[in-house]
Amino acid sequence: MAVTDDIVATYRRPRHVLRRLLAAEAHEARPLAYLIAALIVVYIAQWPALSRADVLAGPDSPVPFTQRMVAAFLGVFALLPAFYLVAALSHIAARILGGQGSFYAARLALFWAFLAVTPLMLLRGLVAGLTGAGPALTATGSLALAAFLWFWLSGLAAAEWGETR
Repeated sequence: MAVTDDIVATYRRPRHVLRRLLAAEAHEARPLAYLIAALIVVYIAQWPALSRADVLAGPDSPVPFTQRMVAAFLGVFALLPAFYLVAALSHIAARILGGQGSFYAARLALFWAFLAVTPLMLLRGLVAGLTGAGPALTATGSLALAAFLWFWLSGLAAAEWGETR
């Protein structure tokens, strides 16, 4: 199944999709590709807000637009090791609670959840660029966070305890 089809299916049945991903051949390149793709999309989602900030700052801005873009890129990709740490800690916590999964399964659950929530991150980026800070941005950010937690915790349950509900 295509990645985009899996993303859409995740919004209906996240555990089912993750179990199918876990049933495929296990190699580290796939979760890493999911994480890098998600980080790229999250970086792209920041462009409208960066553009808005540059326009509002005017031509006399002490921070050039290019510098804003590079800082955002470095900031997003600096999160890469943090995702590995969070995945490892979630597996250890699940193991304490009786989980039977692996570190690979925990990484796949986290990285897939992050990739699956990128459409909502793009929406949040558009709202940030069009309206700036306010209730609409808070609502879209909250929606993206809630969806991410739902996908990740559902996937982690499937990875650690084999739950298919």
